[in-house]
Amino acid sequence: MRILHVYRTYFPDPQGGLQEAIRQISLATAGHGAQSRIFTLSPHPSPPMIERPEGLVVRGRSWAAPASCDIGGNDALRRFREQVGWADLVHYYFPWPFADLLHWLAPVRKPAVMTYVSDIVRQRMIGRLYRPLMKRTLHTMQAVVTASPAYARTSPVLSKLVPTEQLQVIPLGIVEDSYLDALREATHIDTAAQFAEPFRIFSKATRQPSGFRSEGRFFLALGVLRYYKGLHVLIEAAAASKLPVAIAGDGPQRSALESHARSLDAPVAFLGYVSDAEKMALLRDCGALVLASHLRSEAFGMVLVEAAMSSRPMISCEIGTGTSFVNLHGSTGLVVPPQDSVALAQAMCTLDQDVAMRERFGVAARQRYDALFNGEALGQAYANLYHTVLNGRVPAKRGNPGRSTSHV
Repeated sequence: MRILHVYRTYFPDPQGGLQEAIRQISLATAGHGAQSRIFTLSPHPSPPMIERPEGLVVRGRSWAAPASCDIGGNDALRRFREQVGWADLVHYYFPWPFADLLHWLAPVRKPAVMTYVSDIVRQRMIGRLYRPLMKRTLHTMQAVVTASPAYARTSPVLSKLVPTEQLQVIPLGIVEDSYLDALREATHIDTAAQFAEPFRIFSKATRQPSGFRSEGRFFLALGVLRYYKGLHVLIEAAAASKLPVAIAGDGPQRSALESHARSLDAPVAFLGYVSDAEKMALLRDCGALVLASHLRSEAFGMVLVEAAMSSRPMISCEIGTGTSFVNLHGSTGLVVPPQDSVALAQAMCTLDQDVAMRERFGVAARQRYDALFNGEALGQAYANLYHTVLNGRVPAKRGNPGRSTSHV
């Protein structure tokens, strides 16, 4: 079966959690008879096609990206039509309003499913204008998938506009073998030496000897530095607790966040973009991963799955999405209220002072990864859904196709 994945941006352009999720779904379903292609836009689509292990990436030109909504022209429509002609099934990832236009302008007469990643949170005016088209597109989907039971319950769109029999819950996951090269390379990386210059901030701000920078003595934040990541709160928590934080990633908020950290004399090191191997080395050496996202735009948190796979304890915020599904409070880590720097600092201090708790949470995180977020579970669930749709059957009920919901 030939699956066309459709999203506004994809590797090798600036990466994020959803691009990684698409990569993992493509890799995971390959062992179940799926051949994947990814249609996307890029401001510089040269070459227009890139062969990657997960499938062929086909790129149209992005002419503009207002409110993070990439928009293309006739070239994008032409390329999309060609790929729809190749596909047996089209798999959309929401939100991307331009994909709705492509869906109707093509027009798509192939079976289609949608992974509903996140509500439109910040762009409310655009959301109101887009809503009629969104409703029309949702009604043409054979199935709509969300990544966690919490999002199915709390999303006003999913709970009100998507029929129960159409809605499925399939957690995102990771094919561990896809990280093997990065893990091998990570064994040769000394994070204290690799990031010696930014890590000096830790010693200066906390008045600790420089040698404390590794072996679980720093907290790690990973990802694109966006408005909803709550990193300003994490910086305030670091300043209050004097516990070192490394922020790996780049993005539009970096300059403002660096200024905020300097103004508070916070022990926060900005590492910038890191390679996959460096990311795995940082996960190996950190005391815990912190995902401080405070808005529902953080719908799941693929970095939490990466941390669970790496047996790392986690700290996240209760925002009514999948983050508290991946990170179970008191089991795999700690969950605190959003935008509460005092509660976040207290959670960091608790983990910093209790080595046994960190180890217990890390073991439980890996067990939860093995049970729910591994590549085989991901591939089987999506492959079952694809087969069900292609065979002309509507999924029977809300749940996880092809796997037990007993852990949910």
